[in-house]
Amino acid sequence: MKEFMMIFRHAPDPNRVISPEQMQAILRQWQDWIGGIAAQGKFLSTGQLGQEAKTLRADKVITDGPYAEVKEIVGGYLIVKATSLEEAMQLVDGCPILLAGGHVEVRDIIKMN
Repeated sequence: MKEFMMIFRHAPDPNRVISPEQMQAILRQWQDWIGGIAAQGKFLSTGQLGQEAKTLRADKVITDGPYAEVKEIVGGYLIVKATSLEEAMQLVDGCPILLAGGHVEVRDIIKMN
C-alpha cells in the first residue's frame, strides 16, 4: 500500500455566516466521511490548517499569511493508504468540501530516508 495526501482547497467567502447548528451539521458530514474511510482501514491521519502563518520566500522576504494573491486556500489535509492513485481518488467521493464548491487534490507521498 502507498500513502496519499488529500489536500482540501476552497475559496474563502468573508460574507458567509454559519450558525452553530450549521457548523455542527458540517462537522458531522466530515466525521461521517472520514469514518467511512477509517472503517475500510485506509485512514492514517488528518488535520485542519489554521489562519496564523508566515511565508519565507527565496529572496528572504517574510510575508504574513500562508498565501499571497490567491483566490483559494488550503484548509486541511487527510492522509490515506491505497494501492493506487485511482483507489485514493475513489475515497474522495462524498468529501464535504465538494458540497461547498471546493476541491480535493490527491498526491502520492514519497518517503524520505
